[in-house]
Amino acid sequence: MVERVTATDAALELIDKLKDKHGPLMFHQSGGCCDGSSPMCYPDGDLMIGKQDILLGEIGSSPFYINKKQYEYWKHTQLIIDVVDGRGGMFSLEGVEGKRFLSRSRAFTKEEAAELQSAEL
Repeated sequence: MVERVTATDAALELIDKLKDKHGPLMFHQSGGCCDGSSPMCYPDGDLMIGKQDILLGEIGSSPFYINKKQYEYWKHTQLIIDVVDGRGGMFSLEGVEGKRFLSRSRAFTKEEAAELQSAEL
């Protein structure tokens, strides 16, 4: 099955470290404003998920959400969550670690897009 969101090994290592410190986590793909368009990491349940948010998948056994409108722009791509040195969003848990999560993406192949479309029916 094609995944709509994945994570690099470096991101998964940081997720494990954050879980050890904070317990279960959740992610939401920020749509801009103060923290730019970056994946935000929270203790599970700290961010209110509404009807406008959809569950894109899981990374590191943590749910990953995105706003429906933003999803419409990115639905043709797989999000690949990575980590780089630097300060993350001020509300995201990884900021104090001197790291920040970063969204990379790649377009789905025609075969992957067809598989995803048939799974949605």
